[in-house]
Amino acid sequence: MKNKPLLSAATRIKLPEALSSRRIAELTREMIAEIGEDPNREGLRQTPERFEKALRYLTSGYQGNADELLNGAMFSVTYDEMVVVKDIELYSLCEHHLLPFFGKCHVAYIPNKKVVGLSKIARLVNMYARRLQIQERLTSEIAGVLEEKLSPQGVGVVIEARHLCMVMRGVEKQHSSAMTSAMLGCFRENKQTRDEFLALIRAGQ
Repeated sequence: MKNKPLLSAATRIKLPEALSSRRIAELTREMIAEIGEDPNREGLRQTPERFEKALRYLTSGYQGNADELLNGAMFSVTYDEMVVVKDIELYSLCEHHLLPFFGKCHVAYIPNKKVVGLSKIARLVNMYARRLQIQERLTSEIAGVLEEKLSPQGVGVVIEARHLCMVMRGVEKQHSSAMTSAMLGCFRENKQTRDEFLALIRAGQ
C-alpha cells in the first residue's frame, strides 16, 4: 500500500467571494491605524488598495485546480527512467505569521506509462505555493497530487527555503534555512532511487 499524504482542505476550497476587494482594503486601513500610523498620510493613502491587490496575487493559488492545470498535458509514453525538474523557484506565505518564505523546489518521478509536460510541474509548484502554507504541507501536496494524477512508480519532492518569520523576528537567525522532503513509492522503498535523486539535485550546487 502506498504511503500517500492527505491533501489539505486548501486544495479543495476557494476564497469566499464575500471578501470583496473593498472590504480587505478597509480592514487594512483599520490595521494601519491600530499600530499607531496615520493611514491618510501621503505615503500610506493608497497602501490598503495596493496591499489588497498584492494579497490576492500572493494567494491566487486558491483559484487553481490541479485537474484543469494538468488537463491536456499528460502523455502516454514508453519511458521508465527518472524525470527530474530541479531549482524551481517558489515564493509563499507562512500561515502562522503571514510572512514570506522562499526558496527552491526539486521534483522527480519515475513514469508508469504516463508523463506530464515539464512546465506543468513548475506551474503546479507555483499553484500550491500561492496559498497560506507551511513548508511541510506544501511538500506533501506537490508529491501527493503528482502521485494521484500520474500513478507513477514513485515521486520525490525536496524543498529548501528561507523563512522570514525566523529571519526578521523570533530567533532572528539570518542564514537559517529549512529542508523538507516527501518520498512516495519507489523513492521511499528503494534507497538507490532516493540516493540518485538526491545526488542529481546536489549536482552543480
